[in-house]
Amino acid sequence: MINAVIAAVGVMLVLSLSRVHVVIALIVGALVGGLTGGLGIEATLKAFNSGLGGGATVALSYALLGAFAVAIAKSGLAHALADKALAMVDRQHATGGGQVKWLLIGLLWVVAIASQNILPIHIAFIPLLVPPLLYVLTKLQLDRRLIACVMTFGLITPYMFLPVGFGNIFLNEILLANVARSGVDISGVNVTHAMGIPALGMVAGLLIAFISYRKKRVYDLAKIEQVEQVAVQYNPLSLIVAGVAIAAAFIIQLLLDSMIIGALAGFLIFSASGIVKWRDTDDLFTEGMKMMAMIGFIMIAASGFAEVMKATGEVQTLVESSASYIDHSKGIGALLMLLVGLLVTMGIGSSFSTVPILAAIFVPLCVQLGFSPLAIVCIVGTAGALGDAGSPASDSTLGPTSGLNIDGQHHHIWDTVVPTFLHYNLPLLVFGWVAAMVL
Repeated sequence: MINAVIAAVGVMLVLSLSRVHVVIALIVGALVGGLTGGLGIEATLKAFNSGLGGGATVALSYALLGAFAVAIAKSGLAHALADKALAMVDRQHATGGGQVKWLLIGLLWVVAIASQNILPIHIAFIPLLVPPLLYVLTKLQLDRRLIACVMTFGLITPYMFLPVGFGNIFLNEILLANVARSGVDISGVNVTHAMGIPALGMVAGLLIAFISYRKKRVYDLAKIEQVEQVAVQYNPLSLIVAGVAIAAAFIIQLLLDSMIIGALAGFLIFSASGIVKWRDTDDLFTEGMKMMAMIGFIMIAASGFAEVMKATGEVQTLVESSASYIDHSKGIGALLMLLVGLLVTMGIGSSFSTVPILAAIFVPLCVQLGFSPLAIVCIVGTAGALGDAGSPASDSTLGPTSGLNIDGQHHHIWDTVVPTFLHYNLPLLVFGWVAAMVL
């Protein structure tokens, strides 16, 4: 009989690729997984409903960040950035805006990386930074699939390689702790060394993405002008207020560890300054929440989906059954463990939640196969990170989509999920397997 996790993830992916809305795909996939796992319809729905609350906090955070993003657009920041960047393009007749293009790509890349360690705000920067830049990116005819790959790289690679910020949580508090808990001596293990080769796989994928999406792609400027209100008049005061509001949102989030309060504070600064008229706040707030509604509902549904997967008990069964096919071969063992990690993470949508599940079975198996402690940390860490890119339910793909699709011209599955899956999971599989063999 087919494993419930394979059935659920398979149905969810097939429906998503068939352009069925991701929320519907997650619900149907959860039902298929629950019934296949023997839960029955009532127990499946109960598990799904109990898991919905897990995504509610992030969904509400994104709704408030959407309202904040609309207020930023109202301040004229989008227009100011567009004017400045397009003036730079005009001065580069021969290069067609090449320097501006690389400047914007570099900015998003650096901020995405910094969001994992220097300013650990994770995906909160995307609804605030990307929409104001989207008009310029559209003018330059930059392929948004490349931007999605750039941001996803910045959201994943730092935490799987650098033990700072979210990387400290993933590498030290989760990965090393779970490997040690499973009976391996990690006293001499350098976690950065262990994850270095897999991280190079992410770098290779990013470089390939620059080749894949090097051509210009035309988007409808009228749609972005309508959403981003680029024709709004701006003045130095409105731009200063926008800068203060963004800084306040980030600082408050860092201090209180709450995207909700940070976004709310930023929105209130706009209201208090008069940039957003008090009588318009209700409409703007509603508009912003609608803009992020899809992402929020996907996050909520994804939490329910993950809870059903856990309730079936077949995540553990999948991990255990994979061990029976290895037959004392280190090469086959490493490959199977990585593939199982990819499948589990794509279903659960979180590398941080996957590692404890995988480590309990894979670590003793790795010891039996004769892998070194360094290789064991690499295998479990890579298996956990696999699937974060390319999962319809992962915030590493939902985040980029939330910023790039505000005008409805960037499809979550075909423009974020599929490109990031192909450019990151495939190289990560190859480099992770090589690392397991040589470490």
